Amino acid sequence: MKIGTVLQLLITQANKQNKKYRCKIIDKNDKYLFIDYPVDVKTKKTAFFNKGTVFDVFFIGEDEVVYHFRSRLAAKVKLNIKALAMTLPEELKRVQRRNFVRVDAAVDIAVHSPDQLFPPFTTVTNDISGGGVSILLPKHKKLKGKLVELWMVLPLAGGQYVYPHTKAELVFDKEGENGITIAAFKYVNIDQKMQQSIIRYCFEKQREARRKQLLD
Repeated sequence: MKIGTVLQLLITQANKQNKKYRCKIIDKNDKYLFIDYPVDVKTKKTAFFNKGTVFDVFFIGEDEVVYHFRSRLAAKVKLNIKALAMTLPEELKRVQRRNFVRVDAAVDIAVHSPDQLFPPFTTVTNDISGGGVSILLPKHKKLKGKLVELWMVLPLAGGQYVYPHTKAELVFDKEGENGITIAAFKYVNIDQKMQQSIIRYCFEKQREARRKQLLD
């Protein structure tokens, strides 16, 4: 893990079971990782933790694979800015399939029926994650059957594009108060490299949102 790496933190304490935060590594030594103050993924507010708080930590390595480790908040410190010291991981585990980062994003997507149950159509996503995606269903378009094929166009940092293609299963489709129908899918037997590209995109979108927040 290098300085500048974005981390995703999950609280493992029972009273904060579903809390998710993001931060980045600003320094390190042979005992600790030093991170800036984490931001709540949902509220976008800076979070404060007691010494001893335990986190499940996720990050994307230089090989574009997602890794997980368990860490504990050791101390509050002051470097150039206020920071937190976290214990170094005793063990890193590769995450094969994990849906833990979901971002709002409107990217182009094509939807096909592998059994030709409906004509192919294009639309945009509503949100996206490493485990599934939801789309805006165009008017007069009907989904038949549970299985679809999806083609996405994801813009990455540095002007790169990736084009994930996977089969997916319909989880639900429902009409919102604004009359727009949302259809949600979970990926089926997605290629690991494609999934890692999607997860990388999600992390980059979160990092971009955080940078904009800091500039506001």
